[in-house]
Parts: sequence; structure tokens; C-alpha cells
Amino acid sequence: MTPREVLACYRGRRIMVTGHTGFKGSWLCSILELAGAQVVGYALEPPTDPNLFRINNAWKAVESVIGDVRNGSALADVMVRFSPEIVIHMAAQPLVRESYIDPVGTYETNVMGTVHVLEAVRGCSSVRSVLNVTTDKVYLNHEWSWGYREDDVLDGCDPYSNSKSCSELVTHSYTGSFLEESGIAVSTARAGNVIGGGDFSRDRIVPDCVRAALGGAPITIRNPRSTRPYQHVLEPLFAYLLIAISQMDNLAFSGAYNIGPGDEGCTTTEDVVRMFGDAWGEGFSWQVRPDGGPREANFLKLDCSKIRSIFGWIPVWDIERAIEETVAWTRAWVEGCDMGPFMRKQIESYMADAEER
Repeated sequence: MTPREVLACYRGRRIMVTGHTGFKGSWLCSILELAGAQVVGYALEPPTDPNLFRINNAWKAVESVIGDVRNGSALADVMVRFSPEIVIHMAAQPLVRESYIDPVGTYETNVMGTVHVLEAVRGCSSVRSVLNVTTDKVYLNHEWSWGYREDDVLDGCDPYSNSKSCSELVTHSYTGSFLEESGIAVSTARAGNVIGGGDFSRDRIVPDCVRAALGGAPITIRNPRSTRPYQHVLEPLFAYLLIAISQMDNLAFSGAYNIGPGDEGCTTTEDVVRMFGDAWGEGFSWQVRPDGGPREANFLKLDCSKIRSIFGWIPVWDIERAIEETVAWTRAWVEGCDMGPFMRKQIESYMADAEER
């Protein structure tokens, strides 16, 4: 299915999204609003100020419940009351550096949060499809030059990555022990690094570039040769929606899926910064200065042949286009544009480009 065909499948559907106040969650709310879906979101208050959830008026498009996935009873109450058909679980502590500062909170959110979501699903008869969004960092990373496949060993090294590996294992256990026999389809999605307008997170390269550009100061690059699969945020979000709706009518589509670009999108930090500078233009500069921060893997690549062969899914925008769209979003926001309609135009542009491939 094309992205536009996927969108059409969600009209009138009842969807529960955890983590809806975050960067990816806010973009997903915009997509589901465009689709005409009925959405309830369950998450903490937006994690940054400013934040995309307020900027794009996503709070107007969903029934927004402020809650913590570590509170299983509150989460279950919301799920039973709303009676969703599809649950997309994105609530997480998503930062590697933060996981070194607060490993206990990271594991509580990312592991027990997943347990609480899946336990709530067990008690909600309306749910037919569940997607747990994890990360490309779940794999035991040998820093090979080839991409990891879905059946490779899971064992992220830092607390964030490892907690997401544990979340995968929890999902596998709940599926085999409880959900599969109830006819509930369950998948996990392991997406590469995402970029796009409205990400104000700390310790992420493109938001750091945006802050540097707006502040007129050079950005400091800690690990210039660090290599990751970068993609625009719309790429995995449409893939999530494709998986969730497809498996609802065919349990054979349940499983784990890598979602990322081809080799051309596996890019070094320095190249991402250079492309951002080219797109931004005058007033942007950078410097390389390792800061002795906590250990992170230097090289990571995904093999995404499974989702491509099963669903025919392929990326629409390359890394340069993704950065250009991010810069365009940022400039529009700085200029005071109404970002809800602006984001809908970017989504429409993405879908139109997908149809022209």
C-alpha cells in the first residue's frame, strides 16, 4: 500500500497511542488527524519547552490523557474506557545519555511500561493489533559493516538500548503466552534515527544543529565518524501504520521489523552536520571536540529487506531531502507560521512523492 492508501484505512478507526506528547507522537497525531481516526493519547506532559505537541496543536486532535506508563492501573482504565482497535506503544525514556544518569527510571519506563501496556491489552477485548516501537539499538552491536537482521541477537549495551532489548523480550513473551491465543496481532518496530521539524530533544544531532543555527554559535560535534541510519520521521510513522493495520486482519504479518534507509542513508554525524549547514546557509558553523561522554556505538546499520519484501515498503525521502524539510519546518516556525497546516502540507508532499516513485 502507498502511504495515502494506508491513511485511508484509518478513517474512523479507534487508536490508542502511548507517548503521544513526544516528537514522534506529535507527528503521528497529525497523520491520524488527517486520516480521520479517533485517537486517545496516554503520556507524560511534553518533555521539552518548546514542544511540538503544543506547536502543531496536536492536543486538539486527540483525547489527551496525561499519565505515566509506570502506572499500570491508570493505563488500563483508559484503555478499557476508550476501547481501541489498535494500540501503538511509543512512550519511552528515549535518550542514551539520560539513561546513564537515571538507569533505574529508564528501565522502569521502557521495560515495566511495556509490561503495563501489554497487561492492559490483555484486559481490553476490543484490541486487535498492537505495535511496540523500540529502536535500532536493540541489537548486540559488533559494529559490523553489514546491517543487522531481525533474527540477530538482542543485547543493547547502554541502559537505554538494553532496556529496549528487554522491551522486545517482554513483547515476545506476552505474545506467545497470552495475546496470540486471543487472536491479537503483535509486532515490534526497530527504526533507525529519525529527524524532522519540531524535535527539541537534548543530545540529538539535528536538534543541536537547530539550536546552534538559531543561537548563532557553532555546534560541537562529539563523535564525527559515528554512523547511523538517518531518516525523516514520516518514514517510520507510515511504516508503523502499515504494519499495525495489515496485521490486524492477518496474524501472519506479526513479528519484528527493521525500518530504515538503504546504505545511502547510513551517514556519519559529520556528514549530517555538513548537509544541515548546506541547507541552512549563512550563519551556521561547527567544530569537532570530543567531550569524553559515556560510551555509544560508533557504527550501526540495519538490514530492512524484511519489511520491503513483505509489504513493498521503501523510503520516500533521502537524507538530504529529510534535512531540507527539517530546515523548512524550522524556518516556518521561527517566522510564526501556523504549524498545524504547515505540517499537513509536508505530510501531503510526502504522500505525493511516494506515489511518483
